[in-house]
Amino acid sequence: QVQFVESGGGLVQPGGSLSLSCAPSGSISSLNTMGWYRQAPGKQRELVATITRSGFTNYPDSMKNRFTISRDNAKNTVYLQMNGLKPEDTAVYYCNAWIGTLNYWGQGTQVTVSS
Repeated sequence: QVQFVESGGGLVQPGGSLSLSCAPSGSISSLNTMGWYRQAPGKQRELVATITRSGFTNYPDSMKNRFTISRDNAKNTVYLQMNGLKPEDTAVYYCNAWIGTLNYWGQGTQVTVSS
């Protein structure tokens, strides 16, 4: 069973930056679109960004400018660079990945933006 593991979450002050990463626990092939979602307390999970294997990115309008998704296909790793963080960005951030027609979620990493 493939597992995706996120890292890089933590506590950051408003205006600060964090970088998240996500990689599978083992060696895999055919890793297609990867992405990041987040879920704040009492809210639904929402899309942050996705990136195809060829590097095409997609962001909701609310996530543009401050968030940047990237990937390293050689390492099967997806990254999320977050700048200018605000308290409302506080959430659990989840990695998502497609391997063929199968979809996988990471366990999530907490990001807290607070002074």
